[in-house]
Amino acid sequence: MNYLLTKNNTTVDLNAIPVISYDDFSTDVSLLVQDENRHCVTYYGWKHLEVLKFICAIADDATAAIYLFSYELNVHEKHHLASLTHHIFAFHIFEREIHENFGIYFTDHPWLKPVRYAYDRADQNNTIANYPFFKITGNEIHEVGVGPIHAGVIEPGHFRFMCNGENVLHLEIQLGFQHKGTENLFLTKSKMSQRHLLAESIAGDTVVGHAYTFARNMEQLYGIKENLKLELIRSIALELERIAVHVGNLSALCTDVAYQLGSAVFGALRTPIINYFQWWCGNRFSRTLIRTGYNPYPLTPALCDRLVGVLDDFEKKYIEMSEEMFHLPSVLARLERSGIITQEQMHLVGAVGVPARATGIKRDIRTSHPFAYYKHVKYEPVTQIAGDTLSHAVIRDHEIKKSITLIRTFLSLLDTMPISEPQQKINYQTLALKPNQFSIALTESWRGEICHTAVTNAAGELEHYKIKDPSMHNWLALALAVRNNEISDFPICNKTFDLSYCGHDL
Repeated sequence: MNYLLTKNNTTVDLNAIPVISYDDFSTDVSLLVQDENRHCVTYYGWKHLEVLKFICAIADDATAAIYLFSYELNVHEKHHLASLTHHIFAFHIFEREIHENFGIYFTDHPWLKPVRYAYDRADQNNTIANYPFFKITGNEIHEVGVGPIHAGVIEPGHFRFMCNGENVLHLEIQLGFQHKGTENLFLTKSKMSQRHLLAESIAGDTVVGHAYTFARNMEQLYGIKENLKLELIRSIALELERIAVHVGNLSALCTDVAYQLGSAVFGALRTPIINYFQWWCGNRFSRTLIRTGYNPYPLTPALCDRLVGVLDDFEKKYIEMSEEMFHLPSVLARLERSGIITQEQMHLVGAVGVPARATGIKRDIRTSHPFAYYKHVKYEPVTQIAGDTLSHAVIRDHEIKKSITLIRTFLSLLDTMPISEPQQKINYQTLALKPNQFSIALTESWRGEICHTAVTNAAGELEHYKIKDPSMHNWLALALAVRNNEISDFPICNKTFDLSYCGHDL
């Protein structure tokens, strides 16, 4: 076989992944992803000894299998490779990143534009100041530029609209203003305390999602056995984070459609959820809650009782406000049929998370590649079919309600579990990472599919760490969604996607 089959949250011998020619890789991957149940979760390269080594992971959502492919190129040669994007457009972002990092030219790629302007990019002359914007010419065409500096608290990103009157013909989204070097810092910072802080800083609104994914990779590489009760508690944290961000998103969406009551009430309802994290671990954004191999903040009976009270109070108020919002004609009129994107387009760009499910794509790692305690409960993803901003809002509404039910289920199981979670702090200096390993972890965060992979060398040190935030897939989908809308609809479309700048600029 030209690939190695594995599963989510597993570690395999790096040398067990077959190294094949690029031609075989391109042919096999192209055939494999013709099935819409399969999509690329990560594809990247790094310098390994005297070669550039590439790994591609294809997830099969129907069978929970992950196909691992690998090929190598001479690090000292210039390479021109046939583009996969020419056949499977979802590969566009991965090939653009590889081109930017290593100077590999993918023939037939529609546009090898830079992704991040990394400090160690192959072509240092390729600067953000000379970004190759798409151009539309005509007497009635004008451009509107927004950012990179914004009036709010969001991070830098530039949006360039090409319009005919108020109608958006094309949107170009330029990112890469604050490359943080996060992936490289995982290698240069050798202490686990430093790496935990890095994982929590990948995206400040997804602390649990990224910290959990990192912890699972490290636990796999350290050989720490999965603990069922610990995974149950982590699942509670993931669902609490989902509730907090979704209700905050609905508040912001109400602001953008000038519905002040919804903005105020949903905004206020976010507070008790994030305050619960403060009671639990001392930080409203759940920093320090997730640590590799143990639970630094046990979910005590008193905390469980408090969480039940928080959810009971939240649910009553939330349902009342959500009923008002989703039956108010003025709100529905602004959300219905705005920012429409089709299922075909979402398959093409490889979309994940709420945006994908808003077009009927049942892509949810909790179901397709279950992890944590989701392996022991049946979860049915919430989907819509219209693909408009209302569909996004409805999904968030339903997911909030399902998260409340899930947390109550998880809490009811805590006391029945005979094995308690490990609570004693681990001395990581007494542990060693397995040498020559490849580890992969997928998590369904509130934003969608997170993928972290780690590679160790022969000495048992981290050789490469790769992070894929869901935004990597979905920024292009946002650009497509705003086409043929009035430019005044962009804030609504932008908020419904709710993508991450920092999660992209790694």
